[in-house]
Amino acid sequence: MVLNFGALAIGSYFMNNGPSSNWYLTLNKAPWTPPGWVFGAAWFSIMICYSIYMANLIMKCKNTYFVWFLFAIQFILNVSWNYFFFNLHQTVIGLLIITNLTLLIAYFLVGFRSILQQLSLWTAPYFIWLILATSLNLYIIANN
Repeated sequence: MVLNFGALAIGSYFMNNGPSSNWYLTLNKAPWTPPGWVFGAAWFSIMICYSIYMANLIMKCKNTYFVWFLFAIQFILNVSWNYFFFNLHQTVIGLLIITNLTLLIAYFLVGFRSILQQLSLWTAPYFIWLILATSLNLYIIANN
């Protein structure tokens, strides 16, 4: 949990008040964009679920180096999206990052299912949220 919530803290730092910046507030955002408070609540819940998933995966998987490698990539992608999207206003790079993050979480969801069976579903909230977030990022690119 420390690593996952650490990623949230680092990502928030890299946002640098991005959601309340003039740049973001004036963007044409998707009609299905949730209110701001939903993002914090969603990420808090997602990181609890993902922490449970990762703890089980590390305990049950024989190739922990590979799991930690994938986790590190996930960590970097998760944190870097905030920097590229909110600080640099690089929405296309943000889309590339979030798309790769979504694909990686999809791999976590299905790739280790033979090891974790039903416990793999702990990654479903993360995957679903990333699909939503990817659609929001794509909408911003298409409409701004």
